[in-house]
Amino acid sequence: MLGLRWLPVRWLIRRAARSQGFLDPVLLLARLRRFTQPSEVGEPIELLRAGVVMHARGLVNARVLQHNLDWVWPWWVERQFDPADDAFVPRAFSLTHINLTHRNWTAVGLPDLDDLPIVDPRGLLTPFYDSWSLDCWLLADDGTHLLPSRALQASQWQELDAGLAIETETRAPGALLRTRVRVEVDAGRPVCRLLARGELDAGGWLAISLRPCNPEGVSFVHRARLSPERTAWQLEEHRTVGFSEPVARHHVSPYTQGDVFIHLDDAGDETHGECPVGMLTAAALFRVEPLQEKSVTASIPLGAAPPRHPPATPGANRFDWPSALSGHARLTLSAGKIAPLYDAALRTLVLHSPHDVWPGPFTYKRFWFRDAALIVHALLCAGLTDRGRRALDQFPQRQRSNGYFHSQDGEWDSNGQALWIFRRYCELTDSAPPDHWWHTIPRAARWIVRKRLSGARGVPSDAPHAGLLPAGFSAEHLGPNDFYYWDDFWGIAGLDAAAWMSARRGEAAAASAWRRESAAFRADVERSLAGAARRLGRAAMPASPYRRLDAGAIGSVAAGYPLQLFPPDDPRLTDTARYLLEECFYAGGFFQEMIHSGINAYLTLHVAQLLLRAGDVRAGDVRAGDPRAGSPGAIDLLDRVAELASPTGQWPEAIHPRTRGGCMGDGQHVWAAAEWVMLVRNAFVREAGEGEKADLVLAAGVVPDWLAGGKECGFGPAPTPFGAITVRVQEQGDGTRVSWSAGWFGPPPRITVQLPGHPPVVTEAGVSGVLIPAAAPDAAAEVPA
Repeated sequence: MLGLRWLPVRWLIRRAARSQGFLDPVLLLARLRRFTQPSEVGEPIELLRAGVVMHARGLVNARVLQHNLDWVWPWWVERQFDPADDAFVPRAFSLTHINLTHRNWTAVGLPDLDDLPIVDPRGLLTPFYDSWSLDCWLLADDGTHLLPSRALQASQWQELDAGLAIETETRAPGALLRTRVRVEVDAGRPVCRLLARGELDAGGWLAISLRPCNPEGVSFVHRARLSPERTAWQLEEHRTVGFSEPVARHHVSPYTQGDVFIHLDDAGDETHGECPVGMLTAAALFRVEPLQEKSVTASIPLGAAPPRHPPATPGANRFDWPSALSGHARLTLSAGKIAPLYDAALRTLVLHSPHDVWPGPFTYKRFWFRDAALIVHALLCAGLTDRGRRALDQFPQRQRSNGYFHSQDGEWDSNGQALWIFRRYCELTDSAPPDHWWHTIPRAARWIVRKRLSGARGVPSDAPHAGLLPAGFSAEHLGPNDFYYWDDFWGIAGLDAAAWMSARRGEAAAASAWRRESAAFRADVERSLAGAARRLGRAAMPASPYRRLDAGAIGSVAAGYPLQLFPPDDPRLTDTARYLLEECFYAGGFFQEMIHSGINAYLTLHVAQLLLRAGDVRAGDVRAGDPRAGSPGAIDLLDRVAELASPTGQWPEAIHPRTRGGCMGDGQHVWAAAEWVMLVRNAFVREAGEGEKADLVLAAGVVPDWLAGGKECGFGPAPTPFGAITVRVQEQGDGTRVSWSAGWFGPPPRITVQLPGHPPVVTEAGVSGVLIPAAAPDAAAEVPA
């Protein structure tokens, strides 16, 4: 907003607004900023830009949708505009109409392919980013119709056996419609295939319809033409949709004539159409004989040939799922949905890391260091280190000359995140940072040191935010601009990482300098936290030194997970978890009251990680009288998040408390998939401590119901700082055997087996398994840090 600081511009804007009877926008912005801490960046321009685009579409939606409810709209519109549905949203003073209740979709694609077609809960296919869509209908000769977006019941699932495919099945009396969407390689080029199969007892027509909309709303289509052979559409001069057989009947309709759906019984047959409004609809019809299945495939070429990105692993087959998943940590677990969700989450991570890393296929198909660090961490911990390395190799080009790792202005956590994930890669691969990373590391650490608020920057030494990072927008879901501890914890971890990597490179002086800077930063944060504890009368950490306890405290969980800056029994962590569980959970999940206004699967799993480190695995694992008694444990939260998954094994960023559909962000949230992978991994193997006191903790989240019927569960090979390990757990006689095999980088580490409900067992070097007797549980057993 630099322009508003120039007085003539401010005067002109104010005068123009007042002359037309509008509020003074300069005064309004000034008043809004009084609700936040002063910051050098009001709001990240990237987020403002994204918000403007979303609400611009919302304005178009408001002009189109409510005035054309006889059209066949996507599932979210049909539900959100139905007054009898829990998703209904009154529209009286809403300037924009946005999908707030069913933000659910699932991407299909191939490894290392940028194009990510998405499929909504009723099978609507959007083949390109923010494009038009294809829908399938059945039209019976007796006048009945099967329209999936208007069907209250449908089945949908994700097939993983041969790549990725989304199957959707919708039924009505005398009608059955099945669709299957996947991406295949044809003559070296990726192609999205939509297979539609229909059955009608009375006979009729299978329709593949061109829709000027997608799961966010209107998406314009101006021109469509059927080829002379009647086997393809030419759309907007540069897109094609091919059909597996000639179209029997064909209709098009511009906006002024309404949806093509109302013209399907017309006698005419139009082969092309144009609509200056951009709301052209079309339908290709194929005859369905009574009691016989009709099958038609629509093919949409994607991407470019040759493709942009080589495979993550040199020499691997391009666009090949087995090659992309080679060497990954496998989960063996027959209980519940945990293993299928793990397999789906792994593929979500691969699909969204074609070169850079994206947090989603649609709304969030762009780069943030925050999401990227945590997504890459899951890739590394699941054994997909080549893919993680390729993503990290893109980081240096995003660093500015002043050392700032920039993805959005005003977000001060990115440098810490970049340094931390560089370190984690080096730890998990037993390597030093490569040269093209190394030159970014001192600059990034110096940026953190310079950015801290000190007396030289006019901050009194006794101010609650003295020594912290500046006020900023931070992780967006924490609230307005403030001095967020989330940023500070990442900054400390970043300086620790710089010290560790400097030592690994043999730069002892630099390592010592960064350790001193980290200690000074930590001391200022400790002082600020102590002040917050005195002010609040409890140990729980607020979002910032000036905030009361609220849902923004979820950001302070970072000190325990993933950064492990505090020991697991630190009162500040345990009381923060207690506050969040008591005050900020709804229907078994963390409910973010600010901005998201929904249940966050990924942040629920952050709290679960705190509980896992503290030994709270199932409700009742703590002593009677403990303030945590009766609260859910880590695996209870894992089970709840599994229940919140969509039928295709995905989670939106935030989940509507009534509809259980997405209400915020991307409909396939990759950060949530990463957190699912991490909690499953840590249930079997996690690191505790650092340096000479470091060890591995095994089976800390393996609960008895995972072993029901004598079945074995296992995980691995999982990279750790000591080497890759595979863990197996199985009931055996009167006890439970925990065994492991590993390829250590050096001498075997100390291993602690922490089976829930039993005292920890510390093993000696060379041991590869222990039998835990079925003794009475010892709830008071200590948990390794």
